[in-house]
Amino acid sequence: MVDSFKGILYPARLPTFHRVPAPEAVTDLVQWFWIPEWDIEPGHTSRQHVIAFPASNLVVQKDLVELAGPTTRRSHRDLTGRGWAVGALLRPALVPRFTDDPGSLRDAQLPLLLADLQASVSAAMSGTDPLERRERAVEAFTDWLVLESPEVSEEGLLANAMMDLVGTCTDVTRLEDVAARLFVSPRTLQRVAKKYIGLSPSALIRRRRLQEAADRSRTDPAADLAAIAAELGYTDHAHLTNDFQKTLGFTPSSYRRSVVQDRAGGTSPR
Repeated sequence: MVDSFKGILYPARLPTFHRVPAPEAVTDLVQWFWIPEWDIEPGHTSRQHVIAFPASNLVVQKDLVELAGPTTRRSHRDLTGRGWAVGALLRPALVPRFTDDPGSLRDAQLPLLLADLQASVSAAMSGTDPLERRERAVEAFTDWLVLESPEVSEEGLLANAMMDLVGTCTDVTRLEDVAARLFVSPRTLQRVAKKYIGLSPSALIRRRRLQEAADRSRTDPAADLAAIAAELGYTDHAHLTNDFQKTLGFTPSSYRRSVVQDRAGGTSPR
């Protein structure tokens, strides 16, 4: 089970939520599956804020399948009533299966007519045992991907490697760092990122640093923000604050205060 809440700004507001590692058969296609389930009292709304991973998601709901493109800013979804979603965080190599221009889907969603996928996942999620229905939903999603997805190309594998490197190596802070590690030119990485991700390599690096900063700020309230900024390669505390403000709409300090309010059962500004 993937239990990190990285990318989720206010975990205390979450309904039931699970991240499930991708089965071996689709590890070149999917990073992980994520499954929220909710049952909100009538007249109430649960707003979920995220600073999403810089990738596309294929999301199945009871009445809809959609491709959600890469985001460039904080986003949210308001949950009402009773429902569920089963999403797959796509690895770059799979993205061309659904679009030849992921950049056109930045901060947008594209409905897809995938009735067989929707039917099989919905049937799995109709079960009464929570663990069993999640397992069956991931299995149904995986089976569909194995049947419907083309063989991964060498270029697709390079796109995956770029994403893996940027997402895990905190000492990678420039496009040239990524190119040197992968033994390709910066121009090649820019072309691959445009085709498979829809964001530039530099944008991927910025997103990783921002996610790390938000996660550290939330999980370690005593940590010095200037020290976090330095560890993540920001020039100084002001640079981190500017990045927060530009992308998330608030400062690291105000974010920390709102997280503390959530943990105490208070209401944070939306």
